[in-house]
Parts: sequence; C-alpha cells; structure tokens
Amino acid sequence: MKSDLGLYDHLPYIGRPKIRWPGGAKVAFWVAPNVEFYELYPEKNPSRASWSRPAPDVLNYAYRDYGNRAGFWRMFEAMNRCGMRGSVSLNVAVCEHHPEVIRACADQGWEFYSHGTYNTRYMMGMSEDQERVLIQDSIDTIRKHTGQRLDGWLAPALTYTERTLDLVAEMGLTYVCDLFHDDQPSAVKVSKGRLTSIPYSLEMNDVIVYNVNLVSPRRYGEIIKRQFDRLYQEGEESGTVMCIPLHPYLVGQPYRLAAFEEALAYITGHEGVWLATGREIAQYFNEHYYDAFAAAGQPIGALS
Repeated sequence: MKSDLGLYDHLPYIGRPKIRWPGGAKVAFWVAPNVEFYELYPEKNPSRASWSRPAPDVLNYAYRDYGNRAGFWRMFEAMNRCGMRGSVSLNVAVCEHHPEVIRACADQGWEFYSHGTYNTRYMMGMSEDQERVLIQDSIDTIRKHTGQRLDGWLAPALTYTERTLDLVAEMGLTYVCDLFHDDQPSAVKVSKGRLTSIPYSLEMNDVIVYNVNLVSPRRYGEIIKRQFDRLYQEGEESGTVMCIPLHPYLVGQPYRLAAFEEALAYITGHEGVWLATGREIAQYFNEHYYDAFAAAGQPIGALS
C-alpha cells in the first residue's frame, strides 16, 4: 500500500522559491462561489448516498434550491459592491436549469470552472471512459453557455478516482482546487501536461464553518479577517493565496450576509491585494514560478 498520494513533492513552507504577485501584491485573493444543482431523484452510487433521507428528500433539495433562487443574488450583489469578481465552481447542469444565474456572472466577467455536472453525481467508481465523458461535457457546456475556456476543476462533492487529476491535465485544464495542502500554488505530478494546485480553503468554506463548526455569522466574519491578516503579513516575504469558498444557500441567508460583506470589504479595502480569479492565479504561477517550484520539491520517498 502506498504511504503517500504521489500527487506532489515535499516542499517546506520556509525556504521555497519566493513569489511576487502582479503589482507587488502580498496576497492573491479569490472568491469561489459553488453554484450547484442537486437532483431530487439522483442516480445511485454504490459508494455514497446522495441524500441522508429517503428519496425524494424534499427538505434538503429545497434548502439547496434556495441558493439559486434567493441566496445567490444577495451574495452576488455583495460581491459586486466590493468590486470582487467570482470564480464560479459550477455544476454545469446549472447552465440549463438556471441560465439567468450564468448570464449574471458572465456579464460581470466572472470565471467558470467545473464542479462536475450535478452535485449528486459522484466520480467514485467511474470508469476512465465515464470520467472522460464527464470532463469533456464540462468543457463543452461552459464554452457553449459562456464562451469561456475551461481551466479549473473541483471534483463534484469532492469525489475522485485515482486517475482524475491525470485526466483533467491530459484534457487541457491547468489548475485544480482538490488539494488542501498549502497556502501557495504548487505543481501537481501528472502523467501528461502541466497542472497546478490553487489553494482552496476548507477552513474558510462556509459549509465547514456553518454546518460543521456551527459558528455564528459574526464569528465567521472575524475568522475571514484573521485568516487574511496572517496571510497578508506572510505575503511580505513571499506571495500567498487566500480563497473563500461559498455556497449561496448558506452565505446568502439574510442574517449572514452583513458579516460576510463586512469581511469582504475589509480585505478588498487593503492595498497590496490582487483581486484575482482562479484562472489568473494559475496562469501567473504557471508562467513565472511553476518550474522553480517543481525543481525545488523532493519526492516523499527521497526523504527517508
């Protein structure tokens, strides 16, 4: 049994190549709203049930549908007021179910990257051919509905196979958000192509904050600020990345919005912050730092 994933080399946070973001920014900051669709009667996956209750799970279906009907628009307007473009982690079926959401994001210059087709269709147990079809459908659907090239990937419901990252790189994508191991981008070891991991924080994710850690909105706002303060300080030495992953059915609840917007305004009000998209961060890192980081890393086995 392998003792390591083999997806990236060891590279300590201290002593690695220095990153300088555009304009001398200390932090590359991006916001990743998960715009999702959950099926009422999803296909069954032998590894994981889609709902905690028997189908039709009207309660959880409707709770998540709140995000696309109401919560998204509050979150969207708050981000626009703070001058922050989003990088949409998109279940591409939303293009058919809620085209008005897609148009609104595209009109504001937001990026779209793939979060699978539906968040109730998991990659666990897929064959290679099935994975290829899934990835190609994301490429084609995002191009058709937004005109954008697909560059990024976050597996639906964070489910994978051992070949997933190899396939997304082979099929031309340039970054993934599925590795939660660092506060700077890093090179991913794939069989073909070049793939970069962009930091996507579970600690800042509103699902973890609200549904797992059960914190208050005011506390969430403070957590966001303290995360930023530390990464901003460390960015003096070498550029860091901060991500806030969001879900409109959570952050878009009326009583939660003010704390989020206050924290977002706090970050965007600082000098030396690059308000970026996932694609922009990946492109800049790939062009300027990928080779240096890849050369500096050591395979895990070489350390013993």
